[in-house]
Amino acid sequence: QHWVGAAMFGRLVSRFSSVGGRRPARLVHTAFRPRVLLGLGSGVVACTAAHWTTTHAYAEPSTSAEQALEEENDDGYADMKIFSGRANLPLAQEIADNLGVSLGNISIKGFADGEIGLQVHDNVRGKDVYLIQPTCPPGVNDNLIELVLMISTMRRASARRITAVIPYYGYARQDRKMQSRVPISAADVANLLQAMGVDRVVAVDLHCGQIQGFFGPRTPCDNLEGHIVALPYFKALGLNAATTKVVSPDAGGVYRAQRFRDGLKKNGIDAGMAMIIKQRLKANHVGNMDLVGSVDGYDVIMVDDIIDTAGTLTKAAQELKSRGANRVFAFATHGVFSGPAYKRINDSALEKVVVCNTIPLDANQKSDKIEQLSIAGLLSEAIARIHLKKSVSALFLKP
Repeated sequence: QHWVGAAMFGRLVSRFSSVGGRRPARLVHTAFRPRVLLGLGSGVVACTAAHWTTTHAYAEPSTSAEQALEEENDDGYADMKIFSGRANLPLAQEIADNLGVSLGNISIKGFADGEIGLQVHDNVRGKDVYLIQPTCPPGVNDNLIELVLMISTMRRASARRITAVIPYYGYARQDRKMQSRVPISAADVANLLQAMGVDRVVAVDLHCGQIQGFFGPRTPCDNLEGHIVALPYFKALGLNAATTKVVSPDAGGVYRAQRFRDGLKKNGIDAGMAMIIKQRLKANHVGNMDLVGSVDGYDVIMVDDIIDTAGTLTKAAQELKSRGANRVFAFATHGVFSGPAYKRINDSALEKVVVCNTIPLDANQKSDKIEQLSIAGLLSEAIARIHLKKSVSALFLKP
């Protein structure tokens, strides 16, 4: 009956709309959406029984619709909500300040038995929610569970879209099976976030770019390049292009080092490239190192994604010095600095170790050799582009 009624309704509309030599209206199926009213000439035609509507071939948006669109563009962040867990609140506050919005009101507390409880005090129904939470130490697992619970809470509270901004993606180094009967933890974390209902993930310098593939096509994952914020710092050092080389501390990081070198070139420093080949005995323990390329008389910048215990980094710096390097700098997006990292860096041949603030530094540890740069500008611009439906890749195409 619905189909017959829709066909009769279509003929009726065609007959009326063909008056005056105009083209007939188009019959459009609205996929069984509830009551839809569309302008047809000066009248309004509606068909709610069969869920079909008609639209005039030359229909133009009404003045009120245009005004509504202009008002939405005037305040593009009206439907944006930014919340932060406890992992890196200063970074989240800086991002919110850059965007000109306030951090959402959320309470997170730990119970005596170790469980975590939270409550969102703002209305998020129909909002685009951005959750800023690195799953970093200290308390990697607590920070991960906080993120999972925040996503679940926002989904249950009817948020329109949920974007998890994860400056540091914990478990990223467990991205493949290197032995028998071990998990692929990076994939498991991705599955956990998707199961909770996250719509999009924004990460910074994933340990392996293929981690983006652990998220399905319904959950886009943006991998931002953190070296962008370090380029002005190294440009300000006054490095000479003829005597500067970028070094990858291992074969797997060559692409990352090349991207960093390309960035330096855009900033007027056309540096060379070299690579260290290392033999890792086990996690956080490195054996022999071999250098591919010459660094004799050069200022060297080692580029990596993570500095954990700094064992590899400091040993590589010593190797480069023994090969005649002048000054040795290091840049890594994520400064984990576990265990003896601070002491090793202080005692090393490194001039400066530059990291981003994806992970907060330990307030009880200090090193004059460690320089921390803010990545809030990059993250806030990425959030703005996602929210306003603009290109994110354009961030990395700028000269």
